[in-house]
Amino acid sequence: MQQHTYAIMNRVEDSHWWFVGRRAILQQFMAEIVETISSRFQVPGSRLGESSKIKVQSSRFVERGSSVSDNQPSKTDFESGTLNVERALRILDVGCGTGANLEMLSEFGMAEGVDVSDEALDFCKSKGLEVHKGEAEELPFADGEFDVATALDVVEHLDDDIAGLREMHRVTREGGKLLVFVPAFMWLWGVQDDISNHRIRYTKKQIVERIEKAGFEIERATYANITFFVPILLGRLFMKLTGLKPESENNINVSALNGFLGAFFSAERFWLKKAPFPFGVSIIVTARK
Repeated sequence: MQQHTYAIMNRVEDSHWWFVGRRAILQQFMAEIVETISSRFQVPGSRLGESSKIKVQSSRFVERGSSVSDNQPSKTDFESGTLNVERALRILDVGCGTGANLEMLSEFGMAEGVDVSDEALDFCKSKGLEVHKGEAEELPFADGEFDVATALDVVEHLDDDIAGLREMHRVTREGGKLLVFVPAFMWLWGVQDDISNHRIRYTKKQIVERIEKAGFEIERATYANITFFVPILLGRLFMKLTGLKPESENNINVSALNGFLGAFFSAERFWLKKAPFPFGVSIIVTARK
């Protein structure tokens, strides 16, 4: 991303309807990911039920009746569902930016971020977030270190997107999950794509193929932001025709409407629980290692 955009993002991402709505949708997807992970853990010899599931309590996975331990589960423990320790779910946000998504992810466990920008990392550190400097294509972590990896409007920035996704696969545990959010359709290309240094806007087929090539198994893929598809399309056509180039599309906003528009956009999370969208401004994919 161009350097000036980090300060703009940091200023607006807690209030701008786009960031608020996107975060609410991602929060719903994370809740579903956490539930599927917790349902795979059970006490050996017991039936998976209320007494044996690992639950999220105060951002921790807790197996009832267990004592606190810092031990990490082995690959065999994860796959067989015989985890006998309490530990926090470990989450890595690749390309964490200025940290708003990382704050949301922290609700689900021990979330860490990684980014190439010193300015972005400084914003994160000012919020008390745990972050590291590194490239998506060469993550500074050991194999299988995380339960969940997220790449939220990040993969489209990479010169080699498959290499970045393979690194996410490497640092994710066997049975762990991936959550990806990317922009959709090259014909929706706009000023924000230019200033964000995007390489591509994907079709659902394109991003699914890349995630599969990286070694993941697709669990769910859907378009998102169908709500503002037409206004965004018309706005970008207008900018192309007039040559209008704002410092950032995030500055094109009516602040008084942020609450209403954010709630309207956020409501997509309820519809996405029922069925995938056939088109949209963005794409969401969840996958399993």
